[in-house]
Formats: sequence, C-alpha cells, structure tokens
Amino acid sequence: MGRLENKVALITGGESGIGLATARLFTAEGARVHLAGLSAGRMKAVAEELGPDVVSWSVTDVTGEQQVIEALAQAVDRFGGLDVLFSNAGISGVIAPIAEYPTDVFRRVVDVHVLGAFHLLKHGLPRLRDGASVIINSSVVGLTSDAGISGYATAKHAQVGLMRTAAKEAAARGIRVNSLHPGPTDTEFQREIEVSATGAPPDVAARLFEARIPLARHACAEEIARSVLYLACADSSFMTGATLAVDG
Repeated sequence: MGRLENKVALITGGESGIGLATARLFTAEGARVHLAGLSAGRMKAVAEELGPDVVSWSVTDVTGEQQVIEALAQAVDRFGGLDVLFSNAGISGVIAPIAEYPTDVFRRVVDVHVLGAFHLLKHGLPRLRDGASVIINSSVVGLTSDAGISGYATAKHAQVGLMRTAAKEAAARGIRVNSLHPGPTDTEFQREIEVSATGAPPDVAARLFEARIPLARHACAEEIARSVLYLACADSSFMTGATLAVDG
C-alpha cells in the first residue's frame, strides 16, 4: 500500500512545477487529488495523464474566496472527503528596491500567497477529516530574505505566521499544519525569477544562483514533492507548526 492510500488531497497551483510533481507522486502513493489552478488546459492534461478516476480539477483563483469554497466542495463531492491540503499557488512579483516597488504588485503578491492560503485554511480546515495534514509551500526566503524581493519575502514570511496559528488551532483534532521552504528549484517559475533578478540569459542566471548554493545545484521538482509527501503522510506524524527547509 502507498503512503497516501485512500487519502484525498487538494493542491492549489497544481498544474505545473512543484504542484504537478506533487500530484504525480501523491497519486502514485495511492491518493486521489483535486487540482485547483488557473490553467484549465494544463489541469485537463494532468487529469488525462494520471487518470480521471484519481484526478479532478477546477479553475480557481485563490484570492477569490468563493472560488476556493467551490474548489473544496468539488473535491469533497468527487472523492468523499479531504485528508491533505497543499497550499502551493504563488507568483513572484518584481525585483525592485522597496522605495521603487510598485504598490499594486506588492498587494497582489501578498494576496496570492497570504490571502490565498488563508482562504484555503479558513474553508478547508472545517472540511478536513481528523488527523489530516496541511502543508503551506513557503520558500527559503520565508526564513531569510534578499534585496529587491520585499513583496515575495514578506508574503512568504507571513505564511509562516499563518501556519503556526493554524497548527495551534487545529491540533485538538489531530490535524497537523507545517510549512515547506524550498530553495531554488528547476521550474519555469524559478527560471523567470532568476532572469528577472540577474538580467542574464536563463542558463547564465541559473549558474549565478547555483554559485550561492552549498550543494551547487538546483533542486528538481520531484525532490521537493518528496518532502511534501513526507509532511502529508504518517512519516511526519509528530510534526506540526514546523518550518521544513529543503534548500540545498
């Protein structure tokens, strides 16, 4: 039996990158998965790849509270319950000093990461079965930061406060809530950040980032997905309120 046999998971931002790698791993471990994302075409392709009997999906902007409510309802209606929430939807914003950072972009970044995770927790926690697991995908810069990323780093730090609060509130039901903090991962999302931050072509930008990583390479999305699986399954049964860095 897989480590998520007979479990049901909802993944936001599940149509690409870490979300997609996690969906593939979860289904391989016996879970049924509902994807909540923005690209209908990509999510339909994932459902066709993994099988419509184990994957459902809904177009969902996590900043829209009613859309999150509807995605959760669809997951429960389709698969009969919920055991795992993976809050993974995100955007990067821009690279700019605080004095030059566009206010509308800052607000949008915070809305997607923080308000989006809040919506998922607010409406997802009551629907979770006792003993469930919630994982918020933060970032290494949710534990550190760097110049030029005030929007992204602020949002990722705020997710930690939300996670720690939810962990205390959900503990009586045996529900665990943790955050994951990946370092640079070889995804389309990360490549866009690196090009924006360095102004260099993608291959050069990647090498510049790798020079700052002790393990001297990017993670692959599948490596991060294995850490999501660890937090989702019984292997991490005595972990809650924790920040798990997977940053090389």
